[in-house]
Amino acid sequence: MQTEKVIEHIVNWLTSYAENAGIKGFVVGVSGGIDSAVTSTLCAKTGLDVLCVEMPIHQGSKQVTRADRHINWLLKHFSNVSRQPVNLTPIFDSLLQALPPESDEERRFMALANTRARLRMTTLYYFAALEGYLVAGTGNKVEDFGVGFYTKYGDGGVDLSPIADLLKTEVYEVGRVLGINEEIMEAPPTDGLWGDNRTDEDQIGASYPELEWAMQMDAEGKTAELFSGRKKEVFTIYKTLNTANRHKMIPIPVCEIPDSLKVAS
Repeated sequence: MQTEKVIEHIVNWLTSYAENAGIKGFVVGVSGGIDSAVTSTLCAKTGLDVLCVEMPIHQGSKQVTRADRHINWLLKHFSNVSRQPVNLTPIFDSLLQALPPESDEERRFMALANTRARLRMTTLYYFAALEGYLVAGTGNKVEDFGVGFYTKYGDGGVDLSPIADLLKTEVYEVGRVLGINEEIMEAPPTDGLWGDNRTDEDQIGASYPELEWAMQMDAEGKTAELFSGRKKEVFTIYKTLNTANRHKMIPIPVCEIPDSLKVAS
């Protein structure tokens, strides 16, 4: 990949999109992970305003520290960057108390994980409306168009997606050229929605390089029967998630009413 030219292309795309929309900047949720670090840095390189929002919800201390250090690094290198910490833990806890009890703990934990993401989306759009900014998404190609590893109307609720055509390994390559902090580059990817140390690989059952391989095999029309061992396992994981999360990757279905039914009988 011609990484420097890819960076220039994304920065020019972000700048043109914002200018054509009459928008003066971007708001980015910074989590302490590679995707949000790269996205916020690319936005900063436009020279337009960038508001970095920290939104911990019972967050692990390491994630909070990485996010804090990354924003400090941005503030040091870009005069157009500002920060806004918002502690969403009390809001989340209040909502939790207001919701009815659920006996199925696994379903409850999943619903609450998605609720965290949706609280963050709501917060980002509050500041976007307040400042006249666009919400920049942080999803990569594998998450957004491969396994659908994001929350619908949570981290999937954005105005534009600067890195959604980059595979995860390509995001790391961009991060290396941008000079993203080593602690972020080396940290295992995590969505940070569970209040513990589980990684994306723990949840999915496969690493991003493995998923990228499966995504390529699927694009070439390969089927699980062609593989064995770990490759067959990974390909099956990919296809299962891709099928189950297809609803996230397509436009919202609209029930179209035939013209004949709209005419009075």
